[in-house]
Amino acid sequence: MPRQNDKTSRLDQVVARARTDAQSRLSGYREQALKLYPWICGRCAREFTRANLHELTVHHRNHNHDDNPADGSNWELLCLYCHDNEHQREIEHRAGHPDLEQRTDGSTARPFAGLAELFKKS
Repeated sequence: MPRQNDKTSRLDQVVARARTDAQSRLSGYREQALKLYPWICGRCAREFTRANLHELTVHHRNHNHDDNPADGSNWELLCLYCHDNEHQREIEHRAGHPDLEQRTDGSTARPFAGLAELFKKS
């Protein structure tokens, strides 16, 4: 029977290896995405420089972090805030959030909505 220290040591090794592997995957596709795409948030269009590049993240469109095609088709660059928002929307979608039916990906502004009524009054 293995001693407790042996079990703990093996567990520590497994956890350390998993962290190392995750970090190398992250740096690999992040570097590729930063070479492929302009340093602009895909949602809010905020521009980034080397000074604030750490605030630009790589978002996996299909939410699968292991799906990293070399052409970058599963990635988009998002700022920290837009990335958090995207993941919150995914969480709400999976939970069946009641407000989701009211949200859209596009603009909700309708600048000409009352225009026909204004012409009828003239």
